[in-house]
Amino acid sequence: MKQRRLGKTGYQVSEIGLGCWQLGGGFGPVGDETANAIMDAADAAGVTFWDTADVYGGGLSESRIGAHAKGPQVRVATKLGRAGSLFPNNYSKEGLRASLQGSAQRLGVPVLDLAQLHCVPTEVLRHGAIFGWMDELQAEGLVRHWGASVETIEEAMICLEQPGLATLQIIFNLFRQDAAEKLLPTAAERDVGIIVRLPLASGLLSGKFSKDTQFEASDHRNFNRDGEAFSVGETFSGIPFERGLALVQELKGLAPESMPMSQFALRWILDHPEVSTIIAGVSKPEQLADNVAASEQRSLFPALNAKLKEWYEKDVKPEIRGGV
Repeated sequence: MKQRRLGKTGYQVSEIGLGCWQLGGGFGPVGDETANAIMDAADAAGVTFWDTADVYGGGLSESRIGAHAKGPQVRVATKLGRAGSLFPNNYSKEGLRASLQGSAQRLGVPVLDLAQLHCVPTEVLRHGAIFGWMDELQAEGLVRHWGASVETIEEAMICLEQPGLATLQIIFNLFRQDAAEKLLPTAAERDVGIIVRLPLASGLLSGKFSKDTQFEASDHRNFNRDGEAFSVGETFSGIPFERGLALVQELKGLAPESMPMSQFALRWILDHPEVSTIIAGVSKPEQLADNVAASEQRSLFPALNAKLKEWYEKDVKPEIRGGV
């Protein structure tokens, strides 16, 4: 597995990481056997960056990761700030400290490698006090580095003004291309590692869904399809499901013949050198091999990238809900 530097953390991490929302049941129930098989497969494939959060399954994802024997190179990042004790307007230094301590306990580590503010409301980011608290908690030794996971480019640019910010987790994929223009270059200038989430737009860009696809009742692709539970941008990258299916068919006509759709989508992201790692969630261990193979695919031709940008501006961007 190819490695990239994760910004000012200095960590070397795999280009393809492991998103662990599913280990908490965010994509439907996952039993212990399947969860362990996914983590075993990640270890075997050299996937050294794992991303979780304190609210995934009410701590279940973190607990499963903490109990699992991991390779010595694995870096586990978690997130905080969406638990009911803090979100949406009860943030405090003491509350953040308690969240960090709970995550460290569940993960079984004395110090967290990386803790990211988890889609904190824009108004809280604008106020700015939360960033100072993270600096202070880092100085106390609760976390080695801190970053932020955001929903929009506006929120990302607010975070990039903070000197202590080490990483930034963003939605970036063929359905959400705007970050390439200003956000990515600014992050590179400030040595902030970019972690990409929703690289396959909740699976839409895998090309495996149809109008008959059914999702579990507990899967956010069922209950949050139109933003009923949280930001609609977090599900299918804000694209209406039926429209997304049609857009994927258009993409299939642009993809290189020898490249599977999912690898095409991941390769496009990796062709942006500012990106440190992509966290792709899987519900089955065998899906990891397909994701990891994208790291070995050749870069896309400039003419194709130009065509993809034109297609995005004309056909995709007007469809996005939840902001970009």
